[in-house]
Amino acid sequence: MQRRELIKGLSILPLVGGTTLPSVFSTPFTSSSHKAGESIYASLGVRPVINGRGTITIIGGCRILPEVEKAMHEATLDYVEIDELMEGAGQRLANLTGAEWGMVTCGATASLILAATGIITGGDPDKLWQLPNLNGMKDEVIIPKYSWTAYESAVRGTGVKMITVENREELEAAFGPKTAMVLVLAGPRSMNGPLSLKEIATLAKPLSVPILVDAAAEGLPVPNPHLALGADLVAYSGGKYLRGPQCAGLLLGRKDLVKAAWVTSAPHHGFGRGYKVGREEILGMLMAVEMWMKRDHAKEIAIWTKRLEYISVRLSKIPGLSLEIRQPKIDELSNPSPDLLVNWDIEKIPLTGDEVEQLLWNADPRVAVSGAGSFLPFPPNFKPNILINSSQLKDGEERIIADRVFAVLSKPPVKQEPTGAAAFDINGEWDVEMKFAAGSANQTFLFKQKDNELSGTHYAGYAARELTGSFYGSDILVRSSYTLNGVRLNFTFKGVVGSEDTMEGKVSLSEYGMAEWKAKRHKYKT
Repeated sequence: MQRRELIKGLSILPLVGGTTLPSVFSTPFTSSSHKAGESIYASLGVRPVINGRGTITIIGGCRILPEVEKAMHEATLDYVEIDELMEGAGQRLANLTGAEWGMVTCGATASLILAATGIITGGDPDKLWQLPNLNGMKDEVIIPKYSWTAYESAVRGTGVKMITVENREELEAAFGPKTAMVLVLAGPRSMNGPLSLKEIATLAKPLSVPILVDAAAEGLPVPNPHLALGADLVAYSGGKYLRGPQCAGLLLGRKDLVKAAWVTSAPHHGFGRGYKVGREEILGMLMAVEMWMKRDHAKEIAIWTKRLEYISVRLSKIPGLSLEIRQPKIDELSNPSPDLLVNWDIEKIPLTGDEVEQLLWNADPRVAVSGAGSFLPFPPNFKPNILINSSQLKDGEERIIADRVFAVLSKPPVKQEPTGAAAFDINGEWDVEMKFAAGSANQTFLFKQKDNELSGTHYAGYAARELTGSFYGSDILVRSSYTLNGVRLNFTFKGVVGSEDTMEGKVSLSEYGMAEWKAKRHKYKT
C-alpha cells in the first residue's frame, strides 16, 4: 500500500469507540517478549555480541551514555519545528566546541556528504534540485592520497570528480576554477605530514577553497585542532568515542558553510532528504557533546586498562604467549583507548589469529576481538595474534572474554588441513556467472595453477584484481581483493570443481553478504 493510500485509509477510521488497528505481526514484538535475563535480541533469533573490538559500526558502534539515553527519551515527549531545533543546536554546539557553528547529522559519512553538497550548491535550492547534474557548479574535489578510505568514497556520490594528489607540487597544480573543496582524513599525516592541513591551507585559503576534514572517531578537544590548523569544516561520528547515538554525527566549522549543509539536509526535500536526523538524535548528540566536556577521560582509560590487566593475568598462565597492553599516544585523537595484543608461539598453539577470532565468534557467548564480525582485515589475519579492546565492555564482561580466550588457547582444537592432489588441471580462462540477491553478472577467472596453489586474475565488473587460492581434491578456495581509493571489494569463493570444465559454489562478498557462483572453462572460437 502506498503511503498516501495508507494515510487516506487511516483518515476514515472512527475516532471513538472500540475499533483498533490489527497488528501486522502474528506475534507482537515487545520488550517483554523475551525471557527474564535474556537479551531482547533473542526474541528475533539474533545472538548478542560481547564487544572486545571497540566502536565498530557493524556490531553496534559504541555503548551510549546513560545521560544520552535519557535526553533521547525526553526528546520524544514534545514536538518541535526541526529548523528551529537545529538553529538552537547550532548555537549550543558553537558555545560548547568553540567552532563558529555546528549541526547534528545522521553520521560522519552523512556529514561529509552534506558538507560537500552545501559547498557545491552554496545553499541555493535551485542548484540543489539540479543535482546530480553539476553543470555550472564547481565539481572537483582535491584529496591527498593518504585520505582515501571507504568513507571518502561516499563524497563521489554527489557527482564530483576526485583529484588525488601526493605532494605540494601536485596540490598546487590541482587548484583551478572548478575546485569546490579539499577533503582531508584526520590523522598523523594531516597533523604533521608533507601534505598536512597547515600546508594545504597555505594554498587553499588565498583561493577561498574550503577544507573539509573527516575526523569520525575522534573526541572534541577545545580549541579544535583541525580548525586551528586551517580546516573550514570538520565531520565527526556520534556513535564512537563521543558515546552518543549510533545514528548521529556532527559537522562543525564555518557558520555559512554549516548552514548551507543544513539547507541540503532533511527535513528539506531534494538530494539530501534521505540523510534525516530526528529530534531524538539531535538532543542525544548535544548531550553527548556536553558530557564529553565533563567526562573524566583519564579515569575511563584507567578502567579500560584494569580490564585488560585482568585478561592479561588470566592468559599469562598459558605457555607460549606474550602479552602487551598498548596505551594510546598522547597526541592520538582517533579512538584513544588501550588494547591488549596477544601473541603466541604457533608451534605450541597451531592457530592463526583469524582462526581464533572465528572460534570466539561462533561460540556461545559470542565474543568479538580483532577483526571478527566486520570481514576485515582481508585477507584474514594469518599471524598468531589477536587484539582485544575493552572500551565498550560492561563490568564483568572482561572475565567472559578472558575465560573464552583461555579456553581456546590453552586447549586449541585440532585442525584438519586439506590434503590430496588437485583433481584437475584448471589452468587458463574460465567464464564465471555470479548470482546476487536480485541480479546476476558475468565475470572471468584467469587461473595459473601450480600443484595445489592458485594465482591469477579475477576480472569483475568494477575492476580487475589479483586472485590467490588453493585446490585440494575437488575442493577449491579463491580469494580476490580490490581496495584502491577506499574501495572494499573482498571476495572469498568456495566450491567444488566437478570436471575439467565446470566448477560452482558459494562466495562471501564480505560485508555485502553471500552469493552463488558457477564457472565453465572458456571456449575459444576458431
